[in-house]
Amino acid sequence: MRVLVTGATGAFGGAIARELASRGARLALHGRDPARLEAVAAELGAVVATAADLTGAGEPDRIVAASADALGGLDVAVCAVGVVAFGPAREVDDATLATLMDVNLLVPIRLTRAAAARMERGATVVNVSAIVAEMPTAGMAAYSASKAALTAFDRASGRELRREGIRVIDVRPPHLDTGLETRPIAGEPPRLPPGRDAADWARMVADAIEEPGRTEVGSGA
Repeated sequence: MRVLVTGATGAFGGAIARELASRGARLALHGRDPARLEAVAAELGAVVATAADLTGAGEPDRIVAASADALGGLDVAVCAVGVVAFGPAREVDDATLATLMDVNLLVPIRLTRAAAARMERGATVVNVSAIVAEMPTAGMAAYSASKAALTAFDRASGRELRREGIRVIDVRPPHLDTGLETRPIAGEPPRLPPGRDAADWARMVADAIEEPGRTEVGSGA
């Protein structure tokens, strides 16, 4: 199985990459921090690792092309990039809105588009949304909107791509113990429940990839 994992230097993306590696996947990895990416790539024996800011013009296409060329094709593409912001909807500024939508929505859309163009029948795209797509949360309205939009895209694009034999899986985890809430791009986090284990959810993602026809991993999993 030839797999691209974007966001592999993050806690959840790294957990997904490790789980897939343990199941024999050949990996192409992406991350923003070159040093951290190099360490993860060395740990997992990745075929190729490419550092980039995926919000840059043409970068999703470049990462997909480099990964598909190095692996000799793509069977699975996982997008596990994301940012979070907190605060009242009336106070969110334009810069925060733009970053939320760029990273949480436009990057996965562009990666899906690029990956599908390099995939054959039987391939799978996995996009990581969030529980707030199902349960929009006060104090996280803009973040909730970005994730709900991604889930809508996954469901609609999945109906289109299945005609070509390509499956789209929408993953909507609850709050995970990844530390993301400690690195918001704006605001202060509300009181949150204890985070669920990222490794457990990584196993659920890998199981869904291996289960024919599975298109969602919801927060109740």
